[in-house]
Amino acid sequence: MTQLQGIRAVIVDLDGTMVDTIGDFLVAINAMRSDFALAPLSAALIQNMVGKGSEHLITQVLACDYDTTQTEQLLPAALASYQRHYLQINGLHSTLYPQVHEGLQAMQALGLRLACVTNKPLAFTLPLLEKKSLSNYFEVIYGGDSFAHKKPHPVAMQQVCRDFQLSPDQVLAIGDSSNDALAARSAGCRSLIVPYGYNHGEAVQLIDSDGIVETLLCAAHLLNSVG
Repeated sequence: MTQLQGIRAVIVDLDGTMVDTIGDFLVAINAMRSDFALAPLSAALIQNMVGKGSEHLITQVLACDYDTTQTEQLLPAALASYQRHYLQINGLHSTLYPQVHEGLQAMQALGLRLACVTNKPLAFTLPLLEKKSLSNYFEVIYGGDSFAHKKPHPVAMQQVCRDFQLSPDQVLAIGDSSNDALAARSAGCRSLIVPYGYNHGEAVQLIDSDGIVETLLCAAHLLNSVG
């Protein structure tokens, strides 16, 4: 793992990396579907739709029942319904993955600067981080609506590099999906993948990254070992 030498900051994803939020998605999506007199979807189906932002998610949800034209027509109302329900239950049906706090604490102990970059809207991101006692680890937090483009576009990671005044090769991104790895690659950052997240239903072994780590604490130990 010599390619991880010289890392001075870490960008961490949220959904599927720090917090298992499928329970929140399940409740909010099916509450929205109930508003439209639609049958509930399973957690397994919803899990494969998560990771590319709320608009993409609700488009996929509507596409289960409607054609493209109908989906486009219903999207604004469905998105508003979903956002209303999500804000009400945000964090209530989600759980931290193992060793998240321990991993972030270990990274801080190594002197690493931390940022959170997620495709989740900031209105959902900030309360969730607060509810799970994660906010104080991060100097910088960007959501899916912080810039004109979401991951896999590199703009958020490029901005973190500027915020920290570091070159991209000094910054590592940790996530659970190809979105994270592609954004890191495009920004010139290194990347690690955790194996327990969502990744649109695809095997994480197929992602072009610098390695797979079991937990954030394992990532911290790895960074400590390479210096």
